[in-house]
Amino acid sequence: MQTVIVSDMHLTEAQPLDPQRPYWMSFKRREHFIDGDFARLLAQLQTESQEPVELILNGDIFDFDAVTALPDQPPVPITWFQRARGLASEAWMSAFKMDIIVRDHPDWFAALGGFVAAGHCAVFVCGNHDLEMHWPDVQQRVRTALALDDAANVRVRFVPWFYLSGGDTYVSHGHQYDAYCSVPDPVNPLIDVHGRPRVAIPFGDQANRFMLNGMGYFNPHATSNYIMSARQYVRFFFKYMAKDQPLLLWTWAWSAAATLLLTLRDYLRPPLRDPLTVEDKVAAIAQRSNVTPAMVRQLVAVDVPSACTNPIKIVRELWLDRGVLFAAMVAVAYLFGATASFWGNVTPLIMLVPLALLFPLFLAYSFQVKPETFVEPLLTPQRARVIARITGAHMAVFGHTHEPLIDDIGGLRYCNGGSWSPAFAEPECKTRLSVPTFVRVRPLPSGRRALELWRVVPLGPIEWIPDSVVRPLGSGRRSSHAVAVMPVQPPAE
Repeated sequence: MQTVIVSDMHLTEAQPLDPQRPYWMSFKRREHFIDGDFARLLAQLQTESQEPVELILNGDIFDFDAVTALPDQPPVPITWFQRARGLASEAWMSAFKMDIIVRDHPDWFAALGGFVAAGHCAVFVCGNHDLEMHWPDVQQRVRTALALDDAANVRVRFVPWFYLSGGDTYVSHGHQYDAYCSVPDPVNPLIDVHGRPRVAIPFGDQANRFMLNGMGYFNPHATSNYIMSARQYVRFFFKYMAKDQPLLLWTWAWSAAATLLLTLRDYLRPPLRDPLTVEDKVAAIAQRSNVTPAMVRQLVAVDVPSACTNPIKIVRELWLDRGVLFAAMVAVAYLFGATASFWGNVTPLIMLVPLALLFPLFLAYSFQVKPETFVEPLLTPQRARVIARITGAHMAVFGHTHEPLIDDIGGLRYCNGGSWSPAFAEPECKTRLSVPTFVRVRPLPSGRRALELWRVVPLGPIEWIPDSVVRPLGSGRRSSHAVAVMPVQPPAE
């Protein structure tokens, strides 16, 4: 069977144009949707394939974190914080967000529904941005949107965080190998908050919800838009935000503090586990993911610990350490001025003396602290060898980093499927940083299967990407440039 793997589409609500702030969340506007390219890909697969295709939607297909719409008549009161930054992850909230996504992407669901109805399969693997697909009600809304009959519905399945395709390809979104986005217990992802269960959301996604949803000039799909040096932040502020969001520092301060507190609060809440159903859950995951229950338990042990085990890392990623240092510097200057005025008649400008002495030290510290997100690769040689030993796979496919690459790591032929997300170099959305890419696992006459990376050029041919183009990108860190290749033919069998 031929397998096609796509990831990181980040389908979310459509952002209406605000004439007063034309660049506010402009990357979410309907003209940047990839629904047409996805439909074109499925149409070409149907035309070329003589047998059923296994389509794996490998995480972050839906972006629940970016949905900020609110229901007119919520079943329970909504907090002010949810009104400001979007709903949490309770079952009814997730179902409402799924309804919004379905409403704004009818062409995408129609294309996928027609693809499955034609005899092909669709496997949804949860990523960190669509963890809320855990809820059965959300899954049912997806099935309803696909408009399939009962016979076709059995060809749609939902798996928690990994899937073994054809016995030879380990497919995972990859967030469980990223400390900033991993879920402590993917088998039991629910926690209890104020007496109501909700999906546990990791730090990286909490930051997107609580911070970036309130700072709409930063594009969460392009790290170069929100992970910058201090000098770049200053330049970005005066170019885009000085007029429309002059109190950005205040928005950042309270949003970052809320992100830190709520992330640690949720991390410290134990997962909701029923000891009488644990084995049933593991068995169900194993069946859906094409592995044994023992493999499920072993793969859980491969996950990396959450960054919440070291809160200092989170504090640094949120820039709260620099905020505290700056506040302390101002406090020292104030105390110096107050003391000086007590001993003599001095001007308040005397406070500039300690500020002038301390500010270079503050800048030196700020510049030497580097972001750690995506510094470590998702697949290390050691992790690859363990995954191969557990699953028997000799190929692995991840997403998550948005960086397309293909390489040999630890005995596994490894491919990252890249991204379809609306990543742009600037808030005006003039320069797209990437083109949609996908992975193709193609059967060979020898009986083995080959791993290939392809791209979907807007309004152009679907092209195979030769290994030599993407191998140098094997750092595992999200890139900020497009994949550029010349039209070529697929490799000979």
